Amino acid sequence: MDKIIFICFVLLAGCQKQEPPVAMVPEVSTYIVEVQTIPANFEFMGVAESSHLVEIWSRVEGYLWKIAYKEGALVKEDDLLFQIDPRQFQAEVDEAKGAVAREEAVLWAAEQAVARFTPLYERKAASKRDLDNATAEELAGVGSVESAKANLVKAQLNLSYTAITSPIAGLTTRSKYREGTLINPGVNGLLTTVSVLDPIWVIFSVSDFYLLASKEELAKKQLIYPKNEDFDVTVVLSDGSEFPYKGKVNFASPILDQSTGTMTVRAEFPNPQNELRPGQFVRATVRGATRPNAIVVPQESVQQGAKGMFVYVVNDEDVAEIRYVEVGTWYNQSWVIKSGLEEGDEVIVNGVNKVRNGSPVKVASKPKTKNCR
Repeated sequence: MDKIIFICFVLLAGCQKQEPPVAMVPEVSTYIVEVQTIPANFEFMGVAESSHLVEIWSRVEGYLWKIAYKEGALVKEDDLLFQIDPRQFQAEVDEAKGAVAREEAVLWAAEQAVARFTPLYERKAASKRDLDNATAEELAGVGSVESAKANLVKAQLNLSYTAITSPIAGLTTRSKYREGTLINPGVNGLLTTVSVLDPIWVIFSVSDFYLLASKEELAKKQLIYPKNEDFDVTVVLSDGSEFPYKGKVNFASPILDQSTGTMTVRAEFPNPQNELRPGQFVRATVRGATRPNAIVVPQESVQQGAKGMFVYVVNDEDVAEIRYVEVGTWYNQSWVIKSGLEEGDEVIVNGVNKVRNGSPVKVASKPKTKNCR
């Protein structure tokens, strides 16, 4: 009997109508789209470069007698860098001084001859030819003295060139040659370089694609440059620290590099502590431009699909709708939206992976502020 009752109970339970499970509405948080004016900053990889690089060359031939500076150290203007063996050049100076003295003696004798012949000619005691010959000797003597003096100046200059000094204050590099090397200006005359560190330049390249995109945005008033294109530049060093001084763009090439398709831009920075060195790589940020009427959304709200980038927006009936968008640049870890959204749109930020196009959603919280930053 108990067995029959148990079977009937099972059959009755199986005949009861099964109710479908209640679908769970995903809970999301949203961001209300607003139009705002934001700064437009542009980042580039750059390299530091001396604002004044001087090559130190020998101007005379001779043996490198002494390297007088500490290689790689900072030097002051007029500091001695190299000494070429001066003995040969000192001898040439002494020889030139002797030649000047000799020619001056010859000139003195010619002057005395003119002084003697002049009164004799006036008393007709000497011929005109004798006076003319004496005068010609005097004039030739003047020319010989001037030539000898010029040779002396040249010899003195060559002697001074044996002491090679720095024309500027800056950072030196290593010497290309050691003591005892025969230096020839036309063959191995480049000895080292000196680089000015304060101010210092940062050089970076802007691609033609970037230039064309900016030109289009300027035409559409989506981008505004500062007055007189007076851009500020900041740099971040390789360790992530920010260089404490701001720079100014002081040159932009009017032509593009044909091999790379880029335009070279230069910014100048104060560098009183010599923290930046030539050849150092930095990340440069150009500041000063703005984007008026910009739409910015948190980066986590933007998804990549087969048809492109998209977001989910919540309509008036709390249903998620897919909206394809055209994204622009980054701004504070957010996307600048060029098209696809309007002010007032409610974009799903958190919980995007739980919704589908056309599915209902429950908005858990809305931001107290419309600022995406």
